Amino acid sequence: MDLTKRDVREIAMSKKPNKEKLLDKVNDEKPVKSKILTLPILIIGFLVVVFGAYMLYAMTHMHVTSKTETSTVKTSSNSEKASSSNKKYVAGKDYKITYNNTDLIDKSTITKALDANGLNDINDLMDTSEDGGDMAKVEVYYNKDKNLLVERLFKNGYKDNQPTQTVGYDLQKHAMNLDKTFGNDYLNQPLVYTWEKLTK
Repeated sequence: MDLTKRDVREIAMSKKPNKEKLLDKVNDEKPVKSKILTLPILIIGFLVVVFGAYMLYAMTHMHVTSKTETSTVKTSSNSEKASSSNKKYVAGKDYKITYNNTDLIDKSTITKALDANGLNDINDLMDTSEDGGDMAKVEVYYNKDKNLLVERLFKNGYKDNQPTQTVGYDLQKHAMNLDKTFGNDYLNQPLVYTWEKLTK
C-alpha cells in the first residue's frame, strides 16, 4: 500500500481531532465534578446563614420579652413602694423610738449606722410586703471595747425574744461589720436604741 503525503496528512489530522475531542471531554467533566462538590458547600453555607438568622431573631425576641416582663415587675413594685411611702406613720401611734444611754454615744452616730442598713426608713420597716422590712422591733447595743454597734432585728412573728438577724456596724470603719456578730458582742452591753412597731 502506497501512502501519499496526502493520506498521511489525513490520518494525522483525523488522529489529532480525536485527541482534542478527548481533551474536550475531560475538560467538560472537571467542571461537573467541581459543581457537584460546590453544591453541598453552598447548601451547608445557606443552612448556617438561615440558622444564624433564626438564632439572632430568637435571642432578640427573648431579650425584648424579658425586658418587658422586668419593666412590668419594676413598675408594679415601684407603685407599691409609692403607695407605702405615701402612707404616713405616726410616731407614738404606729411606732415608738427610744434612745438610751445617750451619754455613751450620740444620736447622730446611731442614726448613721441605721442609715447604712436602711433601718432608719420607717416606711420600709413597717412594710409587710416581700420587699419590705416587715420588722416588729430593732434593738441597737453599743460595744465600746470593739467600737461596734450591734443591731438585733426582730421580724413580725418573732418568739422568745430571739432576733431574726443580728448585724454589726463598725464605728471605726463606718461600714457594716462583715465578720459574724456573736451574742457576746451585745450581751451585757448597753442598749442605746430601740424601735418598736405598735400597730399590728
